[in-house]
Amino acid sequence: MGYARRLLVLAWLALVPAAAAATPPIAHREVLPNGIVLLVAERPAVPIVSVRAYVRAGSVFDPSGSPGLANLTADLLTRGTTRRSGEELDRAIEFVGGSLDADAGRDGTTVGVSVLKKDLDLGLDLLAEVIRTPTFPDAEVARRVTELKAAIRRSMENPESVASRELMQLVYPHHPYGHPVEGTLESVGTLDRERVLDFYRRHFRPDAMIVALVGAVTVSEARQAILARFGNWERPDAPTPAVSAPPPTPSDRTKTIERELTQATVYLGRPAIRQNDPDYFALVVADYVLGGGSASRLYMKVREEAGLAYSVGSHVAPGRYGATTLISLQTRNSEVTTAVEIVRRQMQRMSTEPVLAQELDLAKSYLIGSFPLRLDTSSKVASFLIGVEDGGLGLDYADTFRREVARVSAEDVRRVSGVYFAPATFASVTVGDQASAPKAD
Repeated sequence: MGYARRLLVLAWLALVPAAAAATPPIAHREVLPNGIVLLVAERPAVPIVSVRAYVRAGSVFDPSGSPGLANLTADLLTRGTTRRSGEELDRAIEFVGGSLDADAGRDGTTVGVSVLKKDLDLGLDLLAEVIRTPTFPDAEVARRVTELKAAIRRSMENPESVASRELMQLVYPHHPYGHPVEGTLESVGTLDRERVLDFYRRHFRPDAMIVALVGAVTVSEARQAILARFGNWERPDAPTPAVSAPPPTPSDRTKTIERELTQATVYLGRPAIRQNDPDYFALVVADYVLGGGSASRLYMKVREEAGLAYSVGSHVAPGRYGATTLISLQTRNSEVTTAVEIVRRQMQRMSTEPVLAQELDLAKSYLIGSFPLRLDTSSKVASFLIGVEDGGLGLDYADTFRREVARVSAEDVRRVSGVYFAPATFASVTVGDQASAPKAD
């Protein structure tokens, strides 16, 4: 970064707190009588309305021995309701040029619909149908189970998928985060309609749902439309299911999976902190310095200087019950030990040497400057609203993020790195041939 540009960035960062105070709320928020959280971002100039309905019904709630149940349930929501078959749902949304989909993640299930404003009533009718009256036909269950098993088999041929799945088991050995969202061949093969119905009845409820509407719709219109379709959905007497935070896990766990490959894939990871932790902002700055881009330490040391990695980087993956710090690289099988040693030295260096002013400025300017790209479409805004609501971060989180990142100091980076980049606290998985197995110290 040139000297003049650096001065401009620092001057802009200094203005962030004052500018943030004048920023209008990104959306309206209210809680409906049955517990649904309604979020509305009015965008009169955008003719398409994006709607996201999020239910806390993710794979974290999969029963013991049944990984993949939340994922299967989500897949089947759009495959038939009491009013329409899956094919009829497809035709209805395609006729108006819209989209309707459902997907499960670790923490929840999202059902999304995007339509032109003139077709919003139809879009919301379909949304309400698949959430409130899915039928989970036996034939669709059997078909989808077969498709999921085929997809899992294909993923087992992908080194990155294998490494990611195995790493999560090491990082979260006694927590639902440790099992794959899509399940395993064995677990998916045991799933049937009765289990899907039971999962749906337990977890799909209004007081576990957030609905975000973004586009050419007013708060009044949105409230009326959602109440008309979900207002009579009664919340159960029982409290919403809860999941505990991941317990502490043993450090420095390693696993090697032998595959006949020309290069090895290495993943390292450990639990981190949630976005509502004050140290989260220092962690994301530290993460960018370590492995966030082509100017990062890992990229420069492992790829550019040593020529050992085809790809290398790090990132922090957020989660409702805990974030995960991840580092990944691909290198020649014979160079795994050397490449990983360089990575670990750079991790250690983050806590023993202060970051340079240029490194700190670059990380902060990138994180702040790129944040608007998270909100450049209506669907991204809707997803962002769901995320900040589910995480309890507040609708001013965009301003909070920019302000708090701007305040991160070199000492903050050094301090959090000593905890969250300490090499001995990371589990690691290597997928490659026998030569890639890490050598003992």
